[in-house]
Amino acid sequence: MRNATSERTTHPVLTFWVIAGWVGFCLLPWYMLEDGLLSFEWLRDGYPFDEDYAPAAFLIAQGKKLWLAPLLVALILPLFALRRPKSDPWFARLLILSGAIGFGWLIAQGFSIGIRGFNFDWLEAVFGDLGDRQFGMGYGGMITASAFLFLLTQGVAARGAINGDVFVVSAIGGVITIVAVFVFFPIAKMLFAAFVTEDGAYSIAVFADKLFDDRLWSLGCFAGAKCGAAWNSLFLAITVGFLTTALGLCFALIVTRSGFRYKRAIRALTVLPIITPPFVIGLALILLFGLSGSVTVFFAEMFGVQPTRWLYGMPGVMIAQTLAYTPIAFLVLIGVVEGVSPSMEEASQTLRANRWQTFRTVSLPLMRPGLANAFLLGFIESMADFGNPLVLGGNFDVLSTEIFFAIVGAQYDQGRAAVLAMVLLFFTLSAFYAQRAWLGKKSYTTVSGKGDSGVHPLMPTGLAVPVMVIALGWAIFTAVVYGMIIYGSVVELWGVNNSLTFKHYITAFSVRFEEEGIRWTGAAWDSFWTTITIAAIAAPLTAAVGLVTAYLLTRQNFAGKNAFEFGTMLSFAIPGTVIGVSYILAFNVPPIEITGTGVILVISFIFRNMPVGVRAGIASMSQLDKSLDESSLTLGANSWQTFRRVILPLLRPAILAALVYSFVRAMTAISAVIFLVSAEYDMATSYIIGRVENNDYGLAIAYSTTLIFVMLTAVGMLQLLVGRVQIGRRTQQVAEKST
Repeated sequence: MRNATSERTTHPVLTFWVIAGWVGFCLLPWYMLEDGLLSFEWLRDGYPFDEDYAPAAFLIAQGKKLWLAPLLVALILPLFALRRPKSDPWFARLLILSGAIGFGWLIAQGFSIGIRGFNFDWLEAVFGDLGDRQFGMGYGGMITASAFLFLLTQGVAARGAINGDVFVVSAIGGVITIVAVFVFFPIAKMLFAAFVTEDGAYSIAVFADKLFDDRLWSLGCFAGAKCGAAWNSLFLAITVGFLTTALGLCFALIVTRSGFRYKRAIRALTVLPIITPPFVIGLALILLFGLSGSVTVFFAEMFGVQPTRWLYGMPGVMIAQTLAYTPIAFLVLIGVVEGVSPSMEEASQTLRANRWQTFRTVSLPLMRPGLANAFLLGFIESMADFGNPLVLGGNFDVLSTEIFFAIVGAQYDQGRAAVLAMVLLFFTLSAFYAQRAWLGKKSYTTVSGKGDSGVHPLMPTGLAVPVMVIALGWAIFTAVVYGMIIYGSVVELWGVNNSLTFKHYITAFSVRFEEEGIRWTGAAWDSFWTTITIAAIAAPLTAAVGLVTAYLLTRQNFAGKNAFEFGTMLSFAIPGTVIGVSYILAFNVPPIEITGTGVILVISFIFRNMPVGVRAGIASMSQLDKSLDESSLTLGANSWQTFRRVILPLLRPAILAALVYSFVRAMTAISAVIFLVSAEYDMATSYIIGRVENNDYGLAIAYSTTLIFVMLTAVGMLQLLVGRVQIGRRTQQVAEKST
């Protein structure tokens, strides 16, 4: 009887979080360190009595930061629950009370007191001048806040929520909290910043003045003048969306509906833009079509005409974005085109429809979801693109570059940047909802549980010829552009001195061997290693958050599930430019003060790339029968053990895909990164942009080429590890028959 009672009153998870809360409060620095979270210099610098490094308990003992004292009550309450069984009503009450008081008080005091004392005038009027201040949370604050959150979720589980499953309730609470903190809070902060006046007050008039600025909405391009940045961005995004979708469909049809012999070469082209920094294609276009470009000089000499700057502006940006995002549209469409059931197409032909009628009335309508998603991706990517408009834009203003110059330019107008970001976000969310409205509630399902060994019919001749001409012409153009990227990295000075040299690589990546060891003397090594480190840290965290979220969405039913899914996917519809601006506005002051640190870069990558992990996990978990979970639970395992020992081992391809994609995107991201880098944490893409602004194209292209080969290595490793798992039997059969 004594052993049974002991089992019922032993709570290892609860004990862990109680200990974590006390450790964070009594042993770890409460506030953010000057050197960032990754520094441990505080252990030698006056810890634990120095106010900058002291834990909360030592601060209170010294009579400082007394607003932290109420947290002691919240830390003591769960101690009374440790020896109570979960069936005791006071077990849940104590944990909920502890978590609510502790977490709620941390939020309240964090937003009320900042680096200048009270943040609100009414608090100063009630309590007088505080005479003190506080900074952003450090190790101690974050660990204690996490402890309160998970004490609260354990209390909610003990009340019977989701069958009392602690892991599921805690996972839901954790994901909701981090999405609220790192997605919704920054966006809300940005919205409020748009209404702030110069003296810190709020005014709708200020917002209206910036929103209806002529530079934003002018239609002067119809009268021979300049159009506003909003119309430029919208027209460019719509054009790029249509072009990339059309070209992506052409490539997908060639791979699946033709007897073309070099399909593998076309598939290889789809990898390149994913592993290429977004502005590198713009640099290659300059080498081809700029004032000193090969093609420009050739035609100028042949026809005796004066070279022009036609590339700089709308044409150049549109070509660069179409080159960059067409393969992404192909990746979306290839699965949809292959997914159309051959039996439905064969049924149409059996009813005496010819190949063109079958394609137009059966195949193409069933591809509608893929076409809509491909257009949406092209639209959002174009809207968010920062590098190509910066390199090729000239006098063609777009929202992404205008936001950048509003923040880092001489004007430093955060309110204008916030308004521009809101307009950009409005466009992308409108496209998102327009896509859903266009698809409607129709069913596009063609794959059922029945066998389907049919073969897709070939394209009708009238369609195959133009599709082949367009796709192959574009593929050759893409190959030439990437060839110019490599060639441009090994010439002395493009257009002036085309002699071959490795000078740019040596300048960027030179190494010296000394008695003390290897010395990385190249100018690019600091940003390169920082980028590798940040990407390596962000990738597993991104995969973990994404896969846990996917598990909750596919395996659990709970109230608010649809809103939960929308929140986790919102960052997909938010361009990186908006994320960068909102993070600056939200996280440069307490309670979370991480601007200028490596932490903000890691967090931005996690929440920019999390939807990929979510979707990869959902796709893989949807193929796993729920009876596997039920069998595990029946045998006495809990949800955490089932997830760790049954689900995760079966998700190896999804895990690796999420890891590599997150790593690659972190290595090549620019739109959000350009706002978040600092002197200490400079990323490869921002370093390359700096070289471009200084007209050092050789070094910029050499660095970019190096990144491409690093990414190729990562993608090659992925192919070796998961390639066979992803190949379906029917695809192999079709390939064999087509050859």
